[in-house]
Amino acid sequence: MASTLNFLRLLADPTRLRLLLLLEQEELSVAELQDILGMGQSRISSHLAQLKRAGVVADRRAGKNVYYGLTTKGGADPQQAKIAELTRTLAREMPETQRDRTALKVVLRKRHDTTREYFDQLAGRFGRSYVPGRSWQALAHTVIALLPPLTVADLGAGEGTLSQLLAKTAHKVIAIDNAPKMVEFGAQLAKKHGFKNLEYRLGDIEDPPIDKSSVDLAIFSQALHHALHPERALAAACRILKKGGRVVVLDLLSHRFEKARELYADHWLGFSEVQLQQWLEEAGFQNIEVTVVSREKESPHFQTVFASGIK
Repeated sequence: MASTLNFLRLLADPTRLRLLLLLEQEELSVAELQDILGMGQSRISSHLAQLKRAGVVADRRAGKNVYYGLTTKGGADPQQAKIAELTRTLAREMPETQRDRTALKVVLRKRHDTTREYFDQLAGRFGRSYVPGRSWQALAHTVIALLPPLTVADLGAGEGTLSQLLAKTAHKVIAIDNAPKMVEFGAQLAKKHGFKNLEYRLGDIEDPPIDKSSVDLAIFSQALHHALHPERALAAACRILKKGGRVVVLDLLSHRFEKARELYADHWLGFSEVQLQQWLEEAGFQNIEVTVVSREKESPHFQTVFASGIK
């Protein structure tokens, strides 16, 4: 009975409870737990040490990494099963539980995504040495030319540089922006270049003036951080997409460059991978991918995050 009481005392701390719920699902390293919980290494290690002394958690070394997991997952022992059920009951009362589950998905995807590391290295080499005719601009033109004839919504399009590139192969492009001068300028530019399949509309990306279930692809290219409620913008994108349609987000990873609010009228200082994953899930998207795709070498070292999902 004493051990049970001690365990209940351990559960009284929300951080230890969150750790137990995570380790019940997967063995995790301290670094991975830092990413999920957003806490410092010493704080997490201290809680793990208490759980380990109580015999609830065990560690396992794999190469340079140490992974922590539960010593039991509520097996045949009736008392252990009751404790496990109590843990889950307490979890339902914690607002952090759902976020932790989402963060766990992101961490596990990072662990298994060996392709991410390869492309990070590849991106670091691209452009390091001069090759005549090779540029990101040329590559973008090439990739866009390979797209099928889709109906595309460019949400937060600005003057519509991306919209005009997409219009070269798309069936139709609808460019949405809330600045009248941007819409007027973009429309004039489209007319000048003869794009009859490119339409500019004045509107808010949180409630775009586009029919429900009418587009194949919805794009937010460095636009989502201008929204007051990014989660509403993503929900709106899901609403206008056809079944099987895709949303694509290119934006800044969370940063601390406060001057961006003044310099670029940014409402949000980027987004974490967990935030984007959670918002896409809540909007109703599936097959979600969230990946950091570039890192700037110059201060303030902005990083670009790519996110996508299927309706």
